[in-house]
Amino acid sequence: MLTSKKSFLLVVVLAVSTAGAQTLDRQYQDVAGRLVGAALTDEGGFAKLTWLCDRIGARLGGSKALEEAVRWSAAEMKREGLANVVTPKVMVPHWVRGAESAKILSPIARPLTMLGLGNSIGTPKEGITAEVIAVRNFEELKALGEARVKGKIVLYNVDYQGYGRTVTYRAAGASRAAELGAVASLVRAVGSATLQTPHTGALNYAATAPKIPAASVTLEDAVLMQRLIDAGETVRVHLHMEAQMLPPAESANVIGEIVGREKPDEVVVLGGHLDSWDVGQGAHDDGTGVMAALQAVVLMKKLGLQPRRTVRVVLWTNEENGLAGGTAYREWVGAAVKKHVAAIEMDGGGERPLGFGIGGGDPKQVELLRQIGKLLDGIGAGRITIGGGGADISPIMREGVPGIGLQTVGTHYFDWHHTHADTLDKVDPVEFRKCTAALAVMAYVLADMPGKLAE
Repeated sequence: MLTSKKSFLLVVVLAVSTAGAQTLDRQYQDVAGRLVGAALTDEGGFAKLTWLCDRIGARLGGSKALEEAVRWSAAEMKREGLANVVTPKVMVPHWVRGAESAKILSPIARPLTMLGLGNSIGTPKEGITAEVIAVRNFEELKALGEARVKGKIVLYNVDYQGYGRTVTYRAAGASRAAELGAVASLVRAVGSATLQTPHTGALNYAATAPKIPAASVTLEDAVLMQRLIDAGETVRVHLHMEAQMLPPAESANVIGEIVGREKPDEVVVLGGHLDSWDVGQGAHDDGTGVMAALQAVVLMKKLGLQPRRTVRVVLWTNEENGLAGGTAYREWVGAAVKKHVAAIEMDGGGERPLGFGIGGGDPKQVELLRQIGKLLDGIGAGRITIGGGGADISPIMREGVPGIGLQTVGTHYFDWHHTHADTLDKVDPVEFRKCTAALAVMAYVLADMPGKLAE
């Protein structure tokens, strides 16, 4: 009889030991299947995205549309039964584009297709008329020197070499030109393709240089001006911009939760940014991100899933021209940031998901994410790479919170990014649902697994 009891105890110990050693992909296979299945057949997430794009539209910080988006999103969270829905106040920059135009006056006469860059100052009321000089990089600009730049409009006719490398000309180009006396700057559209499509986006004025007006022009117009200059012509352009920065405006982050069943003070946060530029509909940037994140949590709720830890969805405000929402969230959580288990952001468009990137590259964290990634192999979203996170979660990542970013194929994202073309028709509902599935599985398992991603 004693032998039988010992045998039984040994079997129990071995079973517990095996369960403890079970990898996350095996442990969560069933629940992940339920989440993926629910996401791939879901209609609610894309319906929310449709409403955001078609009924509210472009949502730049300080605009009435962004205020409406905040109210509507909070109401949707409450309607879907999320807990602790709040809209903490955030003060955001309030930049207004106003009327704008540009045209070549000589050696030919023709209009230019342009978009003023975010945060740019305007021109004088009568506009600016000046000769254009074209450069392909900052080295060429420096080589020209003040004598050849002063009083001119600098055109950055820079070949697209990937967003990360090329966007510096949009961000810093105006101040670099102003340091040498330029009166305005134009930058060739920072995008992977263009069909007479200018791309806006924020510039950053240096404190050490005068502020000058800055705008984006299309690839077609940039290379036209380059050809004329290369032919020995003097190209003169008239630029008119009514852009201005108004006093800061009130906005808000939108927050909702599923409260954890065992460790409610420990949090997995996921989301995207609710604001967009003032052109297009902000469909991919970042309507897909906020609505996929919201629907991922809604689906957990609908399936009756309550993880060990709290899952919190946040729709951050003012990512595009200030990052005030992410900074305000860090302040809002205070010391509780130490209880954040992980932060997930989707801000790369809603094309086909490939997987996730994690900032830092801690080997243990990477291994655990790879186990979770296996649960998404069926939809092609299981890849885990080193390097990830997002702008909105960067303030809490600096506090040691592991940051994770959803990665997509990005085939056309930078064709539409920050343009009039970032509209709902560019979003494939099937791929959007896969993104929702990937966020749901990643967030749920991180919130429910026995251990934490960062112990």
